[in-house]
This record gives sequence, structure tokens and C-alpha cells, in this order.
Amino acid sequence: MKHFSVALLAAVFALSAGFAAAQQKTQRIRGTITAFDGKMLSVKSREGADLSIELGEKATVAHAKAITLADLKQGAYVGATTLKRADGTLVALEVHTLAPTVAQGHRPWDLEPNSMMTNANIESVVAAVGGEELTLVYKDGSQKILVPPGTPIVTSVAADRSFLKPGEYVWLNASVGDDGRLSFSGRIQVSHGGVKPPQ
Repeated sequence: MKHFSVALLAAVFALSAGFAAAQQKTQRIRGTITAFDGKMLSVKSREGADLSIELGEKATVAHAKAITLADLKQGAYVGATTLKRADGTLVALEVHTLAPTVAQGHRPWDLEPNSMMTNANIESVVAAVGGEELTLVYKDGSQKILVPPGTPIVTSVAADRSFLKPGEYVWLNASVGDDGRLSFSGRIQVSHGGVKPPQ
């Protein structure tokens, strides 16, 4: 029994260590492209770090396109990054369309200190003092969000690697190897025509 308990404890520690390692295997990157040779993407992160990300063969590209709330119909699946005002009102920093595979919910985000991300379906958009009120509904709840005039509202359009030009802004969630090297095989979000990708 003692040996079984020791083995069980060791297994628990191993699983915990594995979970912790899994949590550290990705790095969210926001920044400006400094170079791209067709495979290695060099980015100056918003924190000022010079990063090199190896793009896998399956990596794709999407560029940002500006839209309006009027373009988003009831039921559309979106993400809204917000900050809470002193009166408790959630105010949008940006709103963007989402793929249906992205998890729903309302959770902390890292665009700015104390920012939140709400991924949900649009229930309604109505006029409000200071802008428009967006009601978002997700599995476990709902949020009312004030969208002031001028708030960036964007969607993603399929593009190719020719859009990865120095000076453009990118958003991606890179994989971190055991040696610290960064790689990416998903979809890179890149700015286009002065429109930044959702962040």
C-alpha cells in the first residue's frame, strides 16, 4: 500500500509538472515586423524585444479589415476587448469577428492592465449615451458593452505571406520550444492599410 501511495503521489507530481510545462509552451506576440525572408519572421514586440519566429509550412495569414457595427448582424460571433469605467460600465477598446472554434466566455485579457475579453454572440445593438450598447450572450452569461464612436471594429480577410512586410503589425500565439525557439503554424493576423488586427 505504501508503494502504491508513493507511486500515486509521483504520478500526481508528474501530471502537475506536465500541466505547468504545457502552460508555458506558448507566447502571445504583438509587435511590428522588422524582416521576413519567407520562413523566419522577425518582430519587434510591443515590449521592445527582438523576436524571431519560424513559420511552419501550414502557417497562414489573414489581414485586418475595418468594418462597422452595422455590418455585424444579430447572432454574429465576436470578441470585445473592454475596460470597466468607475460606474461599472464596460467600454469597448475594440470589437472583432471570431471563428466559431474560439472559446466563448468573459475573462481577463492582456491588451491593457485590467482589460477583459468577451467572446460571445451578438443579441442586440442599440443607441446609448456615448455610443452604442452591444449586448453579447455566451453560454454562462451576458455582458452589455458601450461602444464609443471611433472604436476599432475589424474582421479578418484571408491573405498570403506577401502581406508580411516590414512595418506591418502582427498578432500571433507562438509555440516555445524546449530550447526557447519560437515557431508558428497557425494563422497570423497582420495589419493592412493602417488597420491593426484584433488583439
